[in-house]
Amino acid sequence: MRDLMLRTISRSRPALRLLGRNERGSIGVLVAVLIAGGVLFGIGALAIDVGQLYQERAELQNGADAAALGVAKGCALNASTCTLGNATSTAVGYADANASQLTSHTAGIYQVCGSGNLGSCPASTGAITDCPSAPAAGVNYVDVHTYTQMRGGSHLLPSVFARTLLGHSNYAGSTVYACAQAEWGGPASANSLALTISACEWDTATKNGTNFAPPPPYPPNPAVSYDQSLTLHDYSKKGTSGACPANPADADAPGAFGWTADKNGTCQVTIANNQYGTGTGVEAGNCATLLQAAWQNRTVLYIPIYSSVTLQGSNTTYTLKGFAAFVVTGFRVPNYYEPDWLNPSLLCGPPTVCVDGVFTQALCTTSCQPGGSNLGLTVVRLTG
Repeated sequence: MRDLMLRTISRSRPALRLLGRNERGSIGVLVAVLIAGGVLFGIGALAIDVGQLYQERAELQNGADAAALGVAKGCALNASTCTLGNATSTAVGYADANASQLTSHTAGIYQVCGSGNLGSCPASTGAITDCPSAPAAGVNYVDVHTYTQMRGGSHLLPSVFARTLLGHSNYAGSTVYACAQAEWGGPASANSLALTISACEWDTATKNGTNFAPPPPYPPNPAVSYDQSLTLHDYSKKGTSGACPANPADADAPGAFGWTADKNGTCQVTIANNQYGTGTGVEAGNCATLLQAAWQNRTVLYIPIYSSVTLQGSNTTYTLKGFAAFVVTGFRVPNYYEPDWLNPSLLCGPPTVCVDGVFTQALCTTSCQPGGSNLGLTVVRLTG
């Protein structure tokens, strides 16, 4: 029986081999027909050309995103330079930097527009290549529109194979578009130091928000005139006539700061519904390490600024106006002090408690949410 089965299989092998050859032959004929008809060639050409379009779209979008953020950052840190000419120049640099050899490392800026001196933007078309509608009135924003641009100035991305297909000999290429929108403004929340400064003090130190020290890194150091000495609250000055012309009557007088409630012992204030409470004085110990590190590294700290205060002992409540950017130059708190590295003669002597430093402009890079007043600390984010 076993021999019979072996003989049967042996006889069937030539037939199986013949079947295989016939199948391969059929596939070969089919491929030949497809090639002769241009189908496979057309599919290949379509895949390559469409792939190029996708690559160009991604590069233009990356360039638009980077350009919008770059323009927004520049406008946030120096409003006087936020002009259409400067914005366009910035956008061109970012767009080109994100272009590849596909377009000889160039990209075109179709339009830059937005709030203020940037000029109004046209209504959004809703297309995927367009920016969203303009944000609410009063919100600072910029739209950056990018499009294909070759080294020679053409705005058509040439094809690789499409022109070789029947009926497409006149096809010169396609223009690809992209757009990005970015907003900037003061943060509504931030991880801030557990000491607070009156709006009057901030007004005086910054000349109502018009005079800021250049931001770190230092050196080169800012001018000595920017250095401020903020002393612990002196409530006897509260309500001094003419002390706070730009703020409510119940805002503290210049020259005052106060510790805030530090519930977690991390020298960070907890703010809820724009309200926060006073500290008991133990915060000086909790904050000394943080102040010392900021003093040594000359880094920016976020300081809550209050517009009004209700004085009820340990139940004192501050109303938030916004957040300021502050660089510590020296400080003296109970059991701790560091000399003022910018103006040594400015630091207070014992037993006065003080924090010296300069107000500057900075971008909030961690744990900031937009929607507040801009007091030097700014949030920049992509919105479309």
